[in-house]
Amino acid sequence: MEILVFSLTIFVLALFVGFEVITKVPPTLHTPLMSGSNAISGITLVGAILSAGLQYSTLTSVLGVLAVALATINVVGGFLVTHRILGMFRRKS
Repeated sequence: MEILVFSLTIFVLALFVGFEVITKVPPTLHTPLMSGSNAISGITLVGAILSAGLQYSTLTSVLGVLAVALATINVVGGFLVTHRILGMFRRKS
């Protein structure tokens, strides 16, 4: 039970820190940060796949699959937005 409370505490603190860091970023830095966050989400995706595949318990498998789905959505969405932004800078033919 202690491990669950400790893990939830770390998770909630990470949520608060992540929210505060992202909301303080000026709009001009969003595109470079998005490509960096795509790389981090790729690392998260690998960790989520490992977590889902180890199958320590049903809970870890379910949370791992959920993490895989959310990280995949984040990576694909980030690449689509970055592609759209870069398309705005192409020359019109």
